Amino acid sequence: PPCLLTLRNSIYSNYRLYLGFTAITATNPIWLIKTRLQLDARNRGERRMNAFECVRRVYQAEGWRGFYRGMSASYAGISETVIHFVIYESIKRKLMESRAQASMDQDEDESVRDASDFVGMMLAAATSKTCATSLAYPHEVIRTRLREEGSKYRSFFQTLLTVPKEEGYRALYRGLTTHLVRQIPNTAIMMSTYEMVVYMLQR
Repeated sequence: PPCLLTLRNSIYSNYRLYLGFTAITATNPIWLIKTRLQLDARNRGERRMNAFECVRRVYQAEGWRGFYRGMSASYAGISETVIHFVIYESIKRKLMESRAQASMDQDEDESVRDASDFVGMMLAAATSKTCATSLAYPHEVIRTRLREEGSKYRSFFQTLLTVPKEEGYRALYRGLTTHLVRQIPNTAIMMSTYEMVVYMLQR
C-alpha cells in the first residue's frame, strides 16, 4: 500500500541520516589527513609529508578541533545521500510496476527479464546519483577549502558566500565532471549488485 511504502521510505531516510552523522563524526579526522596530504605544498620538489607528520602538524597548529575542520560541510553532504535514495526508490518503483505489467502482457524468458532488471537498476542508480551529486556538489568544494592548511575559510556559510563572491558561482562546481566520472559507475555497480544479491536470497 502507498501509505506503508511512504512510511518505509521515511524510516529508511531517518536511518540513513543517523548513520551519516555517526560515520562523518567518527571518520572526519581520517578524511582531513587525506585531504591535507593530497594538498601538501611540499610535494612540489621537497620531501613529502607522511601521515604521522601530518597528524602532528595539525595537532600542533590547531589542536584537536583541527581534525574536525570541514565536518559541517560533510554534514551538509548527507543531503546528497538522501536525494539519491529518494530518486532511486522512485525510479525503482516505476521499474517494478512496469515489469509487473509486462509480465501480465507477455510470456518473457526469465533470464532475459533478470538481465533487463539488472540493467534497469544500474540506470536507475546512475540517474539518481547524477541528479543528487549535481545538486549537492558545492559541499565538496566547501569541505576541501575548509580542510586546506592555513585556509582563510572558517565556517560552512562563510565559505559558501566567499567562494562565489571572489571566484564566481562556477567555482562551487569545480571538479564536478571528474567527480561524476568516479561516482556514477561506482554507484551503478554497487546498487545493482546489491539488488541482485537481495533478489537471489529471496528466491
